[in-house]
Amino acid sequence: MMNRVMHLEGHLPANHKLAPHWQFRDLSRIAQQITSYQRDDLWESDTRKLPAPLGELRRRARAFAETHLAPLSAEADLAVHKAPGQSPPAITNMLKVAAREGWLSYFLPSPLGSMSWKRGLYPPVWQSSLVVEEFSRVCGGLMLLLSAHHLGCIPLLLSGDINVIRRFLAPVYRSCHKGDPHLVAFAITEPGAGSDAEDGHGARDYKPGVVASRCHDGWRLNGRKCFISGGDMARTLTVFAALEGEGMESWTCFYVDATSKGFRVARNEMKMGMRASGASELEFMDVFVPDSHVIGGLRKGWVLNRASLNTSRIPVASMAVGFARAATEQAVTFACRYQLGGKPLIHYQDVQQHIATMLAETRAIRSIVWQEAQNAWKPRQLNASVCKYHATDRAQVVVEMALDLLADQGGLHEQKIEKIFRDVRLTRIFEGTNQINQLSIIEDWQDQLLPLCSRSSANIGV
Repeated sequence: MMNRVMHLEGHLPANHKLAPHWQFRDLSRIAQQITSYQRDDLWESDTRKLPAPLGELRRRARAFAETHLAPLSAEADLAVHKAPGQSPPAITNMLKVAAREGWLSYFLPSPLGSMSWKRGLYPPVWQSSLVVEEFSRVCGGLMLLLSAHHLGCIPLLLSGDINVIRRFLAPVYRSCHKGDPHLVAFAITEPGAGSDAEDGHGARDYKPGVVASRCHDGWRLNGRKCFISGGDMARTLTVFAALEGEGMESWTCFYVDATSKGFRVARNEMKMGMRASGASELEFMDVFVPDSHVIGGLRKGWVLNRASLNTSRIPVASMAVGFARAATEQAVTFACRYQLGGKPLIHYQDVQQHIATMLAETRAIRSIVWQEAQNAWKPRQLNASVCKYHATDRAQVVVEMALDLLADQGGLHEQKIEKIFRDVRLTRIFEGTNQINQLSIIEDWQDQLLPLCSRSSANIGV
């Protein structure tokens, strides 16, 4: 029978006289209150530090991901490209389970949504960040299939109109509670405008592609949207359109039924990553939208769009945390099993240092996400953009480090790293490219920067 290895090469066993672990137990009770040498599971340790309702949420999200998403991950990623709206029966069934268990309705407390009243004491952005990390760790595509729906719902919530929430959002959530998933898509991007739909400087000169023309008792929408996550499976959509004859400053949010005459999902893109979630091109040909389906008021779409992005950018950063964590876990598993020179890679200290760097990067970006998320009752653009661009940039570095460690093995689909690499890249593009998010930081900060241009010295906080 093989003896269990008691320590890694280059490190002392736990029972050695110079190993600190066992000695800490002999310190006085007072000393033990202010010193520690923990060796327990990092995920468990972090979860215990969360407020109890959020710790419970994190545990539930992990259990759901491992039970319902993990078994579908490879199949969903390798599936043949299907026509818009079609999905394998296993994914359809997963959506029904997710809906019944509340993963499509947790932005509002019961009885409208599935958020418990205890969790209502904490920002929904923080709750979403915890859930998204667990889902993305298992599968980026299935995570996006479940998460893009919340982005579609956010304009309804941020409208601040109780009637909008009662008439539109509540029925969506009720349908989900019954196990009949009603997905909502968020439609801003146009074929001629990606970043122009997310940056004021570019939007100023952009000629809108989707235009709303006035008609009796409502509006008619014409034009196209593209790269709309979940647009192929959505029953309703929050669509942003300019008013006829006006520019982007007239952008207005319309709540559109996918069964409306003149609406069509033109196609789904062949995507590099997050393949389980469709990226759709949508066509509007004289689609009628009644006045009652204008969300937030006429010409209020631009501010509603920016507020929605500020709300969603922190959870996007948590997607990156999930990918970095998954890559680190896969790298550790590989290093413990793959042998070089008659011993597992993990016994080589340069490999240990490589993995330590991956761990540090992952924990650092989780720290910034949690720091901003726990105060995100009113997400500030600067903070959300810092989270989004920095976490996604560093997560890709972590995933590339995993690919480096696995070498030739890293390109094999069964090792999962190449899928994570394809998935993580998208986080640096949607919710504003990282370059747009960097400019959003400066836009938010310019009131503090401008005085420095006219004075020889000034104080500024960073």
